Amino acid sequence: MKTNYLGRFLLTTILVACATVASASSKNNANLPQTDEQIVKRITHEMLMYPRYTIWDDINFTVANGQVELSGAVTQPVKKNDLGHIVQSVPGVASVTNNLKVLPLSPMDERLRMQLARVIYSDPTLSRYGLMAHPPIHIIVENGHVTLSGVVSTDMEKQVAFVRASTAGLSFGPIVNNLQVEHPAAKKS
Repeated sequence: MKTNYLGRFLLTTILVACATVASASSKNNANLPQTDEQIVKRITHEMLMYPRYTIWDDINFTVANGQVELSGAVTQPVKKNDLGHIVQSVPGVASVTNNLKVLPLSPMDERLRMQLARVIYSDPTLSRYGLMAHPPIHIIVENGHVTLSGVVSTDMEKQVAFVRASTAGLSFGPIVNNLQVEHPAAKKS
């Protein structure tokens, strides 16, 4: 009789263990991105969580059938490598083409980045962005040439950022304003 209870106990334990493993496996599969849209959301999250991502980096990516192409510019070589590895580790990513450009390591460019950030984010119209965990206006400086990228709420904010950067007189050439507007003004017919 003891053998019968022991056998039932072992059988029950094995069934519970199998059910637990199967449940954990199905939960893990449920968390895997299945579509390109889900992969985009996961990559966006991972990039925002990357502690070295700053307003001086401009990172873009496209996803097609699990194949990711990174583009844009970063300020340090380690960022290019880290971001490639981070994206490759996202479930559902089949391959990564890392076309991130590493900006020149220049003390003059660093100083220019800091001065432009101070000028742009100290403006009353844009100061609220400077308080965000990930400020949306990115300042890309390459050999003294400046490009503004990112997203602002209105056309006016886009123009204010451009004017502030332009009137600072710090750039070696015309400033490229690639800021996108989240809520563009309606066009008059």
